[in-house]
Amino acid sequence: MTLRTCKWKALTALMLPGLVGSAAVSETVKPPAVSIELSAADAIGEACRLSFVVQNSHSQDIASSVYETVLFNVDGQVAQLTLLDFQDLPAGRMRVRQFQFDGLACDDISRVLINGADTCEGEGLPQDACDKDLTLRSLTKMELIG
Repeated sequence: MTLRTCKWKALTALMLPGLVGSAAVSETVKPPAVSIELSAADAIGEACRLSFVVQNSHSQDIASSVYETVLFNVDGQVAQLTLLDFQDLPAGRMRVRQFQFDGLACDDISRVLINGADTCEGEGLPQDACDKDLTLRSLTKMELIG
């Protein structure tokens, strides 16, 4: 083995652990949380039906989840303040929940504010399990914010 080969092996041995370690650090691990996606907004006569896809990434089931929600009109004014009961959210499972708002056309709703969890119950859940790191997104023209 030449001196050059020995130097190259020594340099590789020193650099490789650092490269592997930096790759592992760059991968982010998401903390357990609830995610809510506004998936669809459908006109049902003179009402608007909103469909939400909800995911609980906690290791425990959420037995009851109710969120205070505000619907804003196209002028940015509060159109309705309500409580949406997302019911039970099993750990690691996706659920779809639909809510119908009579007398409110979908075209009149510009954004939906998830104001926070009014109820969040489940055995072994952290106290802020439904609010902490809550992820929101919308697949509709309505904005979903929190």
